[in-house]
Amino acid sequence: MVDLLRRNRDLRLLFFAQVVSFLGDWFADVALLGLVLDLTNSPLAASLVMVSTTLPAFLLAPLAGPMVDTFDRRKLIMAVSVFQVGAALLLLGVGEGTVWLAFVARAAIGGLAAFIAPASQAAIPNLVEPADLPRANALLGSVWGAMLAIGAAVGGGFTVLFGRGASFVADAVTFVVAALLVAAIRRPMSAPRDAHTAPMRPIADSVVALRYAASNRPVLLLLFSKTGLGLAGGVLPLLAVYGKDVFDHGDAGIGLLLAARGLGAVLGPLVGQRWLRRRGPTIDPTTTVEAATAPILFLCGAAALLYGVGYVAVAASPVIGVAMVGALLAHLGGGGQWMLSNLGLQLATPDELRGRVFAADFALVTLSMSSSFLLSGWASDRFGPRPVTLVFASIAALWGVLYLSLTRTLRTTHAPPRAAAPAPAAGGD
Repeated sequence: MVDLLRRNRDLRLLFFAQVVSFLGDWFADVALLGLVLDLTNSPLAASLVMVSTTLPAFLLAPLAGPMVDTFDRRKLIMAVSVFQVGAALLLLGVGEGTVWLAFVARAAIGGLAAFIAPASQAAIPNLVEPADLPRANALLGSVWGAMLAIGAAVGGGFTVLFGRGASFVADAVTFVVAALLVAAIRRPMSAPRDAHTAPMRPIADSVVALRYAASNRPVLLLLFSKTGLGLAGGVLPLLAVYGKDVFDHGDAGIGLLLAARGLGAVLGPLVGQRWLRRRGPTIDPTTTVEAATAPILFLCGAAALLYGVGYVAVAASPVIGVAMVGALLAHLGGGGQWMLSNLGLQLATPDELRGRVFAADFALVTLSMSSSFLLSGWASDRFGPRPVTLVFASIAALWGVLYLSLTRTLRTTHAPPRAAAPAPAAGGD
């Protein structure tokens, strides 16, 4: 993977743009979750911070997808990043009488992410050769987790040393840096479009993408991979409750648990990519969509099972160290599943529809996660975080079993022959 970054300048720029953007996000989130818990003393409020991050993305998806497929993806990412700077600076106004501003600012940042995430994911096949696509996805998929691990751990210490306001300013600065890096990308991030493309119609254009998914079984199954696991996402805001209140470690405890989650999310894409290289088919123009996605579907189901097992360990943990191991295992599965389902959608979807398909994917997962966040916050206020975590861990495990059952026919019918173990690439991965 180091070799891929070294020889592909444009992928390198997109990689570092995501590095700095995610780093700032996690600096801000550690500080914001701690601040909201201090001001409200309510796990429900922490869950609402997460809801305000995800639900607006669902609402804006019908607009985001068609825009990603209509406009220059590079310019779109740059413009949206500028608006995110202003939204991040709004966090400086959160205080005793203005807790609501935390939700407004995070809603703006999260809603704007509905444009950036599909644009970045849809652009990857245009920035790399087909043979490099799995490694590129593993690389960019691991960025989020790496920055969660680093940003959450360092962000907790940064907040303690310099204050929460400094973390919010740092987040705003990272959006500026990310926009400048994307501006330097030379390769087109979209395939050539017809000069006489019809006017954009957000609802109708989104329906076209959904009809395509309904007629393409691998795409439909991949779309619901993240959505099903998102139903168990209610455990995520509870990590802040465990770190700050259950284990009584304050903002540093939040940072440690988020860092463990991030480390798992780093390793998941890397492990999934290596498994796919050894068990999956060679990805080239002759590979059928069904053969390319069959091993991916198996891994997505197995990853959901691992996610459930990890959070059972969190629910049962007597000390923060055990909870960190459980969170790492859970997001080893979650991070791998996220990357692999993205890769499958890239392989199964043409460029002219890819932005809308990824926007639909983003919308479905954010809707399921938002619902899960609300339910877990309400239930944790009444029953405590441990039993609620156990319930959502069980949902993840059950979804994994169900998903493996739903995909069994396609996986067994189109299972490719095992690929020979490839020779190590120059520079390693």
